[in-house]
Amino acid sequence: MSMKKWTDEELITTRDNLEAWNSRYNSSGSGSKMWLFTAFLGAFAISTGLAFIFLDGVTVLSIILMIMGTVTCVSWYKSEKQRKDNIAFLAEIYKEIKSRKVKDSPKSKNKSDKDTKEIERDVQEDLSVTESQVPEKSSKKMEEKSEN
Repeated sequence: MSMKKWTDEELITTRDNLEAWNSRYNSSGSGSKMWLFTAFLGAFAISTGLAFIFLDGVTVLSIILMIMGTVTCVSWYKSEKQRKDNIAFLAEIYKEIKSRKVKDSPKSKNKSDKDTKEIERDVQEDLSVTESQVPEKSSKKMEEKSEN
């Protein structure tokens, strides 16, 4: 998706929406911890279902446990992937706005929202954590794609 064709208003609106999402996500610390706990419970359900199959044979309970655990783990994985994609997309929007030298403050005037610099710092921290988890070959491919 090329942001070069976007208008300044579209960039600013998208940035504001992603900043609002990011501040909501960062402010709800217990929600993300609960979601991670749910993912662990899903993995536990899968392993319990497998143990029941080995010990008792194939039963409806073990199949249901495995299905529910798989659905939970897949949901967690997709949400984490989407969160990382949103953070990376927000960083790209910041770069594009910086390259265009657009000077516009966020539309939200609420004092509880973070300053733009604090959000940029959070995005950079999240991006550095994400990049450290990506193998070197795929990060080089990403850099080549961003240059094109």
